[in-house]
Amino acid sequence: MFTNHLKQEKSPYLLQHVHNPVDWYPWCEEAFLRAQREEKPIFLSIGYSTCHWCHVMEKESFEDHEVADVLNRDFISIKVDREERPDIDNVYMSVCQAFTGSGGWPLTILMTPEKKPFFAGTYFPKKTAYGRTGLLELLVQVAEKWKMQKKKLLASAEEITAYLKAQEEQSGKQHVETDIEIEEETLLKKGVLQLAKMYDAENGGFSEAPKFPVPHNLLFLLKMYEVKGGSDLLDMVEQTLVQMYRGGLFDHIGGGFSRYSTDRLWLVPHFEKMLYDNALLSLAYLEAYRVTGKELYVNIAEKTLAYMQQELLHEKHGFFCGQDADSEGEEGKFYVFSPSEIKKVLKEPEGKAFCQWFGITEEGNFEGKSIPNLLENPKFDKFLPSMENSCQVLQQYRKQRTKLHKDDKILTSWNGLAIMSFVKAYQVTGRGYYLKQAQKTASFLRANLMTLNGRLKVRWKDGDVANEGNLEDYAFFGLALTELYQADFDVSWLRTAVKLAEELRKEFEDKEHGGFFYYSLKSEELLTRPKEVYDGAVPSGNSMAAWFLVKLEKISGQTKWLEAADRQIAFLKRCIAEYPAGHTLALQSLLEHTLPGIHLVCTTWEEIPDEEIRCFCRDQKESVTVVVITKENQKSLSRLVPAAAQYRISEEVQY
Repeated sequence: MFTNHLKQEKSPYLLQHVHNPVDWYPWCEEAFLRAQREEKPIFLSIGYSTCHWCHVMEKESFEDHEVADVLNRDFISIKVDREERPDIDNVYMSVCQAFTGSGGWPLTILMTPEKKPFFAGTYFPKKTAYGRTGLLELLVQVAEKWKMQKKKLLASAEEITAYLKAQEEQSGKQHVETDIEIEEETLLKKGVLQLAKMYDAENGGFSEAPKFPVPHNLLFLLKMYEVKGGSDLLDMVEQTLVQMYRGGLFDHIGGGFSRYSTDRLWLVPHFEKMLYDNALLSLAYLEAYRVTGKELYVNIAEKTLAYMQQELLHEKHGFFCGQDADSEGEEGKFYVFSPSEIKKVLKEPEGKAFCQWFGITEEGNFEGKSIPNLLENPKFDKFLPSMENSCQVLQQYRKQRTKLHKDDKILTSWNGLAIMSFVKAYQVTGRGYYLKQAQKTASFLRANLMTLNGRLKVRWKDGDVANEGNLEDYAFFGLALTELYQADFDVSWLRTAVKLAEELRKEFEDKEHGGFFYYSLKSEELLTRPKEVYDGAVPSGNSMAAWFLVKLEKISGQTKWLEAADRQIAFLKRCIAEYPAGHTLALQSLLEHTLPGIHLVCTTWEEIPDEEIRCFCRDQKESVTVVVITKENQKSLSRLVPAAAQYRISEEVQY
């Protein structure tokens, strides 16, 4: 069996390709030196292990000897896991978007040995079909042009590179040089109006098909509802939350949400499940429960968190990336059923009742079988013990019936989101095991993905860590630690958060134009050094960094963090002015910065009254910042929160 240069890698995605007949390299100096030595162009393919279309392209092309022969003869081929190297993906995805107006995975880039692109696209079938150029034809044409018109391709690559750098430079200048004062209220109102125009009043969500769950849209609208009022804001949130749950986007048997819906109804999902989606969605459902008191939302959130713990949790308490859409080469096979199969497993009358409750029919709703859903069930908000029991039986059955690939690497940034979701679950429900989970995950990250000098790494896999941390690693984990401190008042979390914030400013901040670069000064220098602001499926690092700095300033009361937060908010305001609806986490950070909130200082001689503090914070419409000073922590806390030194600690609890 052929084995290529990926054999020493840890990435599940790269290891999926280790026996392709394509002579893949990881992103490494050896590959680029060989390309220079042999004067060959680079074929760069970027994807991730749970990506359906990545599997399709592998099966059609990268396992095909005819395609492999062309790649091995005329190109140097490089595979990149976008989750391990989001910096590379970020840079070359911007190339693809500049070329085609859109992006996606697998990402396909053709470039010079100097890493300068001259062609970009996404998925290509092996041969031309349905209006899509075939990969084989493309490779043959490019190889021919490289031989006959090499100077032309090199000139094109130089032009593209120059254009990208000019765009980056112009964007930075534009953001810093504008002298227009942008009112916070104007941005917030504009964001709400833009979301309202996109809103699907019948089915929820903010687009036509495909429909993505964008939890930060919902978190922003919930906060605006609490601050400004307006039943229409709450209606948008609730209709979206309810319909996402009722459809097949939510896994009614095993819990958790899939990546997105392929239709308007949230019925037929793209079946892969990602950690970041489930962490962010659980936050949205928990916040909706806190605001409305409706049990439906907390039940959905708890099922989602249970899924994360059952399917994505490593024994050391870091969370894995996600699960695949495909089983045995078929998308969704793991999740769909026929009535006869249900009745065979559950027997009668339970099987018949289950089919009626979850819409399992003979005609099916996905390629002849059925995705369990509650779209036609008027009692969707009821959780019947009989149905819960049947779901547990079917959950065990389908695990034996077919397998799902799991991407079992652990990412710092996404685990930061997971910590936040478990902290929120504790704050809303008071259940201590959620707090313990957040503490264990934070401890794992701090022990395994953070160096002694405060630098983060991107990925942990089987004891191996890799790659310098990016902006999202520092921002997501830093914010998670401030939230964790607000739950258990352990000063060590706050100390670590401050260390991360200091590293963030030192290694990522654009002192001249504002904002934070995607990768640090210590990272590998790439074609460009972008500053990501758009809040897509995952909020941008710049939006999260703003929230992190705002939170740190409110806790510490220190001028340096206030000034840092002011600068970051000012940068974001300039960036998002035209389309605030695409930057709802930035708007959330703006709200947190603008509103004074409630500052609670508790001094206590012995036990911390954590339950009283939790209940007080939960019941406030305004954001609450809490500092707890004890005789044991006063000295260490005062280094982070200077005002703490002024308090006198007595044996009685004081607020």
